[in-house]
Amino acid sequence: MNCFVKPATAIAALLSLSACAQLGIGQPNDVQILEPEAQQPLDAMNPEAEATEADVAAVPADPVLTSAPPPPPAAKTAQTLDTTTAEQRKEAAEPVTPATSSKSLGTTVASLGSPTEPGFWLKTPLVKSETSGRVTNKANGKSSAVTLIPIDGPATGGSRMSLPAMRLIEASLTDLTEVEVTLGS
Repeated sequence: MNCFVKPATAIAALLSLSACAQLGIGQPNDVQILEPEAQQPLDAMNPEAEATEADVAAVPADPVLTSAPPPPPAAKTAQTLDTTTAEQRKEAAEPVTPATSSKSLGTTVASLGSPTEPGFWLKTPLVKSETSGRVTNKANGKSSAVTLIPIDGPATGGSRMSLPAMRLIEASLTDLTEVEVTLGS
């Protein structure tokens, strides 16, 4: 008896779960993902790093990070669903320079967003308008530049991250990942 899950079966299950998350199925608005003490945005703990609405509005989204083509209909693996170029991945992975002052927007728990939506993005209730930002995997310190896209919900709600960004920060595609979100790249 074969005890291994076939890759196509795993991808199908992953896509089904992602579709449920996109539609809000099984995720009522009043569900709290984190423990109450962990729900505080980082800027509430460090007021000097607080990003204001004006700060968010002043940082435009980076079209290079969201300009990848959609995956082909036959794509079935994470590698074939990720249509970003090596140059885009390199640019997204570049560390923040010390001269860049990034303001914290908070922490969020991210799940995999729609794997068929190309580019590096995070759909999050931490922003009210589309802007450039950076996500850092709190478990390993890996980070990626992303376009932050607003979604409805409390700031303590969960977020959805693109497949390329999840791969770049080496997050599990099937687990929830806690990420720090900052304004700017």
